[in-house]
Amino acid sequence: MITEDKKQLRRLIRQKKGAMTDAQRTLWSQQLWHLLEEDATFKQAQTVLCYYSLPDEVDTHTFVERWKGSKRILLPVVKGEELELRIYTGKEDLAVSEQFGIEEPTGTLFTQYDEIDLALVPGMSFDADGNRLGRGKGYYDRLLPQLTAYKVGICFGFQVSPHIPCEEFDHRMDAVLTDEGWLTGK
Repeated sequence: MITEDKKQLRRLIRQKKGAMTDAQRTLWSQQLWHLLEEDATFKQAQTVLCYYSLPDEVDTHTFVERWKGSKRILLPVVKGEELELRIYTGKEDLAVSEQFGIEEPTGTLFTQYDEIDLALVPGMSFDADGNRLGRGKGYYDRLLPQLTAYKVGICFGFQVSPHIPCEEFDHRMDAVLTDEGWLTGK
């Protein structure tokens, strides 16, 4: 039952994402990053786990470029069934993955998970309790338990749901940030 509820919610969010224009995505992404950059948790963080966004996600490309020189920015790489973390050094070190055809960093492997201060986590949807609905592959479900970092779910306001159906392997965010403001945790 939970699996079917998750599938339906993913379909609904995909439809909403499909209605978003490029201009809206750019503006809403800028609004979200401005809110994050003003936050004390972000200001104090030295090592930040982010992600290199897909075309239907909050745009992270400008954000990681802006901060790569003053913070250690980590990006995930899909390796089989796991996410491996790599240090982001610049666009020149991105390569298109064979598995999903997405750009991933080729920089130095990072395994000191306890040094990550802040994890910025994408999701299809989040709720006010910090529950997260991913894309359904479980990559972040396997990575998140290994992190002690402050975890912030990142999404657009229209991706917020009243309730996310949860299972024992789902991991709650410490906070959720949208272009409309902090949903939870602040």
